[in-house]
Amino acid sequence: MNLHVGPRTGGTRGRAALRGAGAVLAAGLVLAAATACDGTSGGSGGGQAAKEWKAGDCAGPEKGSKDGYLSMECDDPGATIKALEVQDGSFFADSVQCPAGTDAIISVKVSFGTGDAGGGIPSRTVCGRNLSGDHPGDAGAGGGQLVVGDCVDDSAKEVPCASGGGGKVAALTETAEECPSGSEPLELFPSPGRPYDAICTIRA
Repeated sequence: MNLHVGPRTGGTRGRAALRGAGAVLAAGLVLAAATACDGTSGGSGGGQAAKEWKAGDCAGPEKGSKDGYLSMECDDPGATIKALEVQDGSFFADSVQCPAGTDAIISVKVSFGTGDAGGGIPSRTVCGRNLSGDHPGDAGAGGGQLVVGDCVDDSAKEVPCASGGGGKVAALTETAEECPSGSEPLELFPSPGRPYDAICTIRA
């Protein structure tokens, strides 16, 4: 049994071809099975037990792999992210809602055999925060999942509030009618698992 980690995005698509709201800045993360698993080989039924991710665990880029990440000690110079929270895996990207301050959302996938590293069954979701001072997932910073306090342009794409463009997110609601008074709703096409279909914006 091999353990892989793939991207988890929070993108949205709206009724006027709205795209990319809250897209998470994590692309093709793959956790190498050799270090992500505890080797427990046995007879014909033997295999490897997948690492049990928990809050506080760290990882860093795998050398020689474009998008690979390895499990590391948090004080390792190569470690770049720390898990804020670990949730159940999901086939629906938008159903995952990570805590505030999440910079990268990683889908931990388990595959059997030697298949494509990007494939597999989602088993856990890691909500990670950069160990550096760069935090695109903070409200208004322009990255991470869309949260109240972020800013979006007219196409519902998240942008840094410091750019001065777009509107500020006042609320995320199921319907446009639920938006607070004085806010402007951006209606989105429904997406499986996502808890909102309207972005309520005010002038940034």
